[in-house]
Amino acid sequence: MTVLIWIIGAAAVLLALALACLAAFTALTARGIEKRLLPLGQFIDIDGTNIHYIDEGSGPTVVMIHGLAGQHGHFVYALHDVLIRDHRVVILDRPGCGYSTRPPFASATIAAQAKTVSRLIAALGLKNPLIVGHSLGGAIALSLAVNHPEQVAGLALLAPLTHKPQHSPAIFRGLAIPSPFARWLVAWTIAVPLSIKNRVDVLAAAFGPQSPPRDYATRGRGMLNLRPGSFINACRDFMAIHQEQADLTAGYGSIKVPVGVLYGAADRILDPAEHQAALTSKLPLAECELIEGAGHMIPISSADRCARFIVRMAQRVEKSGASQAAKALA
Repeated sequence: MTVLIWIIGAAAVLLALALACLAAFTALTARGIEKRLLPLGQFIDIDGTNIHYIDEGSGPTVVMIHGLAGQHGHFVYALHDVLIRDHRVVILDRPGCGYSTRPPFASATIAAQAKTVSRLIAALGLKNPLIVGHSLGGAIALSLAVNHPEQVAGLALLAPLTHKPQHSPAIFRGLAIPSPFARWLVAWTIAVPLSIKNRVDVLAAAFGPQSPPRDYATRGRGMLNLRPGSFINACRDFMAIHQEQADLTAGYGSIKVPVGVLYGAADRILDPAEHQAALTSKLPLAECELIEGAGHMIPISSADRCARFIVRMAQRVEKSGASQAAKALA
């Protein structure tokens, strides 16, 4: 019995040491990343959430919302410099992503995140913005148009999530952790080492069949995901999507502004046909386009095509606004 107790005790000590080493590695990795990749924008408090956002350029306003496990770098990589030539571009880190915070018990539902974006638009005094949403950001953009229509002049959706998915891509299944304590434990121990180990497969799924750029980790700021807070909030976002009780498509028919949708035809994360159908069944006038041979990360891998699409949608919004103004004066 004494030997058994000794063995159990020794195993417990070894386990504690292993967990301590993993936590130290995670902390050092996160600290090093944040020293290397400093925030690019400003911060504003929105209902207790410290939102990091970039606000540059002048002209018609474009607000850009990134997707699951993403951050501002998905738009800064290639789209930002093109769009600010003729537009005021506001790129935000969603709550808990990039350099934005999220209170521990704040809701991560799509509607709650749309409300935060609405408050940000109001706080910055943005008038008639075109909302660009990628992936989960597309669902948030749609919710914004349904629930806060007075703040949306149009939608330019890039590979958007349009309805509650029945199946999850394999690369996201590790985010299906319901317990907050379990998320915290995984985030501070094995999440970062496993993310580093599996990065090639994850990027292949996200970008494929296109190749991820070699500088995605730095210029695309992908390394920001190798922090425990990023993992925890990605889990919260993922669980919120799959626990969503409301039909995401229920209010789409009320959207009256111009809507455009652009997908990569070979998207490995979201099925373009399935998600387009969910949207166009309620919005038959939505303009839908495909990029042949492109995957899910089109804001980076097909940036030129995305930029032309966004500019064209911004022009549609301007024409629509001018037409409505003329009718009001008639």
